[in-house]
Amino acid sequence: MGELNIIIDGQEVSVSADMTIYQAAAGAGIYIPSLCAHPDLPPSGDCGLCLVEVEGQGEPALSCTTKVSEGLIVHTDTPELRQKQRQALIRLLSQHPSACLTCWRKERCRPFDICLRSVSVTERCVTCPKNGRCELQLVADFLGIEMEDIPYEYRSLPVNRDNPFFDLDYNLCIACGRCVRACGDLRGIKALDFVEMGGYKVAGPRKNNDHKESGCKFCFTCVEVCPTGALVDREARFRDIPNWEAYVVPCRDACPAHIDIPRYIYLIAQGKYSEALAVIREKVPFPGVLGRVCVHPCEQACRRGALNDPICIKFLKRFAADNDKGLWKQYSKVAPPTGKKVAVVGSGPAGLTAAFYLAKLGHTVTVFEALPQPGGMMRVGIPAYRLPRAILDAEIKEIEDVGVQIRTNTRVESLDELFKDGYQAVFLALGAHQGTRMGVEGEDSPGVMDGVTFLRQVSLGMEVKIGKRIAVIGGGNAAIDCSRTALRLGAKEVTIIYRRTRAEMPAAPEEVEEALREGVKVIFLAAPSRITARDGYLELECIRMELGEPDASGRRRPVPVKGSEFVMEFDNIIASIGQVSEIPKGLGVETGRGGVIKVDAKTLGTNIKGVFAGGDVVLGPASVIQAIAQGRQAASSIDKYLGGSGIIDEVLVPFERTDPYFGSEEGFADKRCPEMPSIGLDKRLAGFAEVELGYDEMTAGAEARRCLRCDARLGLSRPVLPPAKVKSA
Repeated sequence: MGELNIIIDGQEVSVSADMTIYQAAAGAGIYIPSLCAHPDLPPSGDCGLCLVEVEGQGEPALSCTTKVSEGLIVHTDTPELRQKQRQALIRLLSQHPSACLTCWRKERCRPFDICLRSVSVTERCVTCPKNGRCELQLVADFLGIEMEDIPYEYRSLPVNRDNPFFDLDYNLCIACGRCVRACGDLRGIKALDFVEMGGYKVAGPRKNNDHKESGCKFCFTCVEVCPTGALVDREARFRDIPNWEAYVVPCRDACPAHIDIPRYIYLIAQGKYSEALAVIREKVPFPGVLGRVCVHPCEQACRRGALNDPICIKFLKRFAADNDKGLWKQYSKVAPPTGKKVAVVGSGPAGLTAAFYLAKLGHTVTVFEALPQPGGMMRVGIPAYRLPRAILDAEIKEIEDVGVQIRTNTRVESLDELFKDGYQAVFLALGAHQGTRMGVEGEDSPGVMDGVTFLRQVSLGMEVKIGKRIAVIGGGNAAIDCSRTALRLGAKEVTIIYRRTRAEMPAAPEEVEEALREGVKVIFLAAPSRITARDGYLELECIRMELGEPDASGRRRPVPVKGSEFVMEFDNIIASIGQVSEIPKGLGVETGRGGVIKVDAKTLGTNIKGVFAGGDVVLGPASVIQAIAQGRQAASSIDKYLGGSGIIDEVLVPFERTDPYFGSEEGFADKRCPEMPSIGLDKRLAGFAEVELGYDEMTAGAEARRCLRCDARLGLSRPVLPPAKVKSA
């Protein structure tokens, strides 16, 4: 389209020939009152406010539907226009509660900043559904309308709360049509339409006043464009949101590494699996590992869970990793050598992550590992049936390929030696490889072992002899791993003894389910009190527990029940109640409660200059994704310490704008998370073959399309707002 020249309020404006007068004025910074216009939506003229005078035309025209033409002369601010606009808005307000006008009239609240998402509020009226962000009030204020101007008529319509995320108050609807056009024209869902409610025309779900039946995809677009608070985000109402983007996209915020989850899920839905993997690799070097063993806090935050099941984000990550074609390598770069040397002590997820990013920044990195194989707890704490060693080895090789040198069977006892060898910085990522003692009589008896040692010996291929009857003490993921590993070593009866109930069990629910499916038994509300070695077996005395008040973890504290002791017989007892770090005294770093290394929360720096620490040795026993996040944080801090920028983020696939047109889908709200296919019990217990088989393309695509696309809300343009008018307090 060519360029045209028009005049608006005496200002010459060059515009595109396909523009409306309203768009041309907005582009020139000239405000025309409107409540139905929105930059992302087609015009409608439903509110009747955006009137302008066009020279040569007798009657005022709706600027949002009138196209520009060469030489057009437009007036937007005349007494006659303002009067007509006031009359049009009064008609709308006559059927609206006008709570803000009432409150301001009574001087019960102060003026608000004109920003829709980052308002600075001194006082907030608790009756305002938009938290002081109501466009209707801003326009009324601009046009100088006061409460006594409005012949108010109370509607007394219901409030629709059938949606799990937002409310629809028909009393506040002015039938501007924004939500209807956004749902239909912008998103292609068409769940909303104009409906008759109590004799009034309002916007609402097109089928039976029910969002789910109408095909709503719960994307919040209608809420975002609503100018009056008729549609309001239930969770955000009456709350200050310090980080709007984090609130809108909770899965990405919940991920310790802040992987762009919506982006890679969208790419999977589009069939772009290598691109999806590249997005994941922008933040983590272990996508295949995380796709199998991540504790997925993102899923706990996923809004889809309020409908039925959260998106299976972890499994989709695995799918992307399993179907990668290496596209990310085209954009992955290693900086020129800096001449700086960094030592990393420990080759777990924190250590290898830090080493990877530091090497990509051009530093010479050597990883020192005390064990004979790299990987830390990923290798020696997670059984191969959950994390195949080929997957782990392949991702470690990618780290070595960027120049990281890994020295196994090398235990570091002194930092002085490292600095003498020319290393300018050290990252301590020692992990937590020592089991916690139970503190009961007889725990040193033959046949009693700690879970950390048990899993490590099995993972390293050492000969581990156990009997047929095994007790596992504990309720975390490691206890579950010990029980399932014991079955694979030939145990016939495996019993987990846990002092709380299943509701308090820290192990992942899906891991507990798999253990039960494989035949593991669980005794809840019991704790060991004594172990006695008999002739060829162990006698385990336990005491019943009951739950008392919550402790520091937030879980109810187990309290022994007096006189409830009972005895069971086992061949072996595996204590998996916790683990701690082994920190050589020669390192000289300051430690705190629980034997963890004290660090600066922002830099991960220790009390020794140039020495940083992260992962389990700082956090205590944590997750792989938490350790990876700390490895990233350490890499950034160490690079800054060595004189770099500290920027480790990279773009491994060109960003492409997501399609805002979602389309409708029958039964979208009721679609459930697909079950992960797995091998049969006979194959499981015959060895350490991977249990979960992964999604196929059809399943992965369908699961990705269940996503609510929360991030699309951030892509909406902000409406054109009136210039601020200062009101006296």
